[in-house]
Amino acid sequence: MRIVTFVLILLLAMIQYPLWWGHGGWLRVHELQEQLAEQTQKNAALQLRNVRVEGEVADLQNGTAAVEERARYEMGMMKDGEVFAQFVSPNSPAPANSVNAQTSTSASTRGQVSAAPLRVVPNPVSRSKEERRAFERQATKDKMDAAKAKVDAAKKKQG
Repeated sequence: MRIVTFVLILLLAMIQYPLWWGHGGWLRVHELQEQLAEQTQKNAALQLRNVRVEGEVADLQNGTAAVEERARYEMGMMKDGEVFAQFVSPNSPAPANSVNAQTSTSASTRGQVSAAPLRVVPNPVSRSKEERRAFERQATKDKMDAAKAKVDAAKKKQG
């Protein structure tokens, strides 16, 4: 009788082992349910992000308002004929939390808020890249000619 009881307990333990610790056991099922809950949360967050991106893509494809908004706030651009005027108190420093502020390590100052005095150009002229390059070349040539004339005038004075 003792042997039968021992064999039955042994068989019961052998049957219970896969139920608790085996491949499809309760512990594994519990781990998989936790992983499923985590993945469901990640998927919900990604679906929300996808909806936002789809809306942004639709805005960018359907009109110019979204493109214009990005150009203004992220790149500091303006439309032709617009005049940018910034009013800054002479005694206060530039705001540090500006939307367009860039990192100080950046070489470009485009879009940065400055407390420097403001110069307003009444009707800025839009030029193509070629026109700008030609204008810059002419300005450089004029500067070089002025420097050369200054050197020549100094030589005439001496000699």
